[in-house]
Amino acid sequence: MTIINYLYIKNDPCCHVIALSFYFPAETNVLFYLNDAVTQLLEHKEEYTQFGVARYFAEYFTSVKNGNHVLFREFSYIKATTHNRESFIHIFWKCFRQIGKNGDLLAMAEYSSLLQLLCPDFPTEMVQNAARIVLIEDATDCLMSFSDFIYSFQIQFYFEEFVESVSVIYQDLLSGKSPNTVIVPTSTSVEQLSSAANEEPDAQGGVDSSIFCECIEGLCERFKHKFPSSVAIKEILESSQRVSFYGFLMALAKHEGVNQDIGALPNKPDLLIDPEMDQELERL
Repeated sequence: MTIINYLYIKNDPCCHVIALSFYFPAETNVLFYLNDAVTQLLEHKEEYTQFGVARYFAEYFTSVKNGNHVLFREFSYIKATTHNRESFIHIFWKCFRQIGKNGDLLAMAEYSSLLQLLCPDFPTEMVQNAARIVLIEDATDCLMSFSDFIYSFQIQFYFEEFVESVSVIYQDLLSGKSPNTVIVPTSTSVEQLSSAANEEPDAQGGVDSSIFCECIEGLCERFKHKFPSSVAIKEILESSQRVSFYGFLMALAKHEGVNQDIGALPNKPDLLIDPEMDQELERL
């Protein structure tokens, strides 16, 4: 689909009228990016108009296409679209892959600091929840490898709304509710997810996998946010009779098909391989 916008910058003394022509599929949130581009232009008009408004828009959308537009942006922006989330995960990998290559183990607080170098207001709670997937318990002071953390972080961040909703389903089943009375949520609070994490050690037996799968399928049928493929979910839940909440999330984190569908990270054997970055480091 071709979208052509004639943009009139009213506050520009030069009264620029710009014809912008871009090719975007409908699902790429082009209006979100166009609105952000205009907002950024008006907030920093003196800086950007020095080298031309048309050039500014060209560079903005080039950065969106290349995925580096999320660097140093606020958290509300980097989580606003699936493309932004994918781009942020990819940039985090590119920037800190060397940690994994060196074999360093870091604590949750250290991973949180790294993420905040790229996004200053990145919430610690999000990092804590990712750490709980790795550790299967609320032991945020334990050390984690880069590979374990980044794949778990990918699931927590990219599928945030799905993870929170599955947490509620899991807790309902754990409390003994009939599958017919389990309420499938569309959105929940982070506090509910933290509650699930804290209660997990008392429920090591987990829940019945087939019932859990049935409830998740019901969720996905009317879910408005991104979720893992039904094939991957069934494959994981059909592999055992019972499953714990964090056991399910860890299985998603390790699933190559889910990782490939997101498209932000290479598969685990290639996680620490980046020929372009290696060449640049050698040059420097």
